[in-house]
Amino acid sequence: MGYMILIMSISSPSTRLARRSDLHLMRKLWHAGMGVTGLYLYFKLGLSQELAALVLVIFAFIAITVDLIRFGQPVAQKIFTMTLGPFMRRSELENFTGFPFYALGIAVTLVLYREPLALLATLFLIFADPIASLVGIQFGRDKIFKNKSVQGSMAAFFVCTFITLLYGQAYGLIGFRLMIYSVLAGIIGSISEICSLKIDDNLTIPILSGLGLTILNKLIPLF
Repeated sequence: MGYMILIMSISSPSTRLARRSDLHLMRKLWHAGMGVTGLYLYFKLGLSQELAALVLVIFAFIAITVDLIRFGQPVAQKIFTMTLGPFMRRSELENFTGFPFYALGIAVTLVLYREPLALLATLFLIFADPIASLVGIQFGRDKIFKNKSVQGSMAAFFVCTFITLLYGQAYGLIGFRLMIYSVLAGIIGSISEICSLKIDDNLTIPILSGLGLTILNKLIPLF
């Protein structure tokens, strides 16, 4: 009897967790803040791409281990939900959270691509992903797919374009070539965001963006 009461008390938090269709600003702020903090530490500590990728893989492994422990363990689930509930989705109660995919997506990107392009792709994930989601939830009336809208994809395009412009200026680049490059990079970023239908977007956005930016940089060498 006592065990049943415990299960009921633990399952009740699921009613307070956000759904994918909710605005969930805390999660979006967490998503961006975590990425900005990671980039700050990357430069502050002077990490190499390989070492940063290794650290991220370790974090991902720890997160996956924690998820596996809490699955089917009411007490562990309750502690986890009480701690990270404001940043969780309801679907993550019995599924992996987004963090290991976030860490792995950036880690793979750092390994596969040159630093300037890997970091630009990472910035797409940090900022374009949550903003596209926010716009899509609030204003996404014209659906491309079930969880993707024209409005959300346009938001991703504009954010990625703007980020690339600022990024290029930080490298001392100006002019028409940078503008063309930025628009094409915006298209790449928005396509990578749309492609996250069956695979977590924390993986698809940085990895596919990094691939697209690498090809683009062969055609228009800037970075």
